[in-house]
Amino acid sequence: MVNNSIKNNIRRLRFENNEMTQQQLADKAGVTRQTIIAIEAGKYAPSLTLAFKIAYSFGVPLEDVFQYEVS
Repeated sequence: MVNNSIKNNIRRLRFENNEMTQQQLADKAGVTRQTIIAIEAGKYAPSLTLAFKIAYSFGVPLEDVFQYEVS
């Protein structure tokens, strides 16, 4: 059986960006704080559009925020 998962560096990137709060990131990405919490915890995979918005909010490429892992 193959396990697929999307890992993210949102927490690290928030702290590297002047300790950005989850609410500040949510506002920049146009979603609720609860959505950011769920993505950051790995409980929700964002749409491709939202993933790009989050990466854009940090000013980094998509790969710096999200990684797809197959185990």
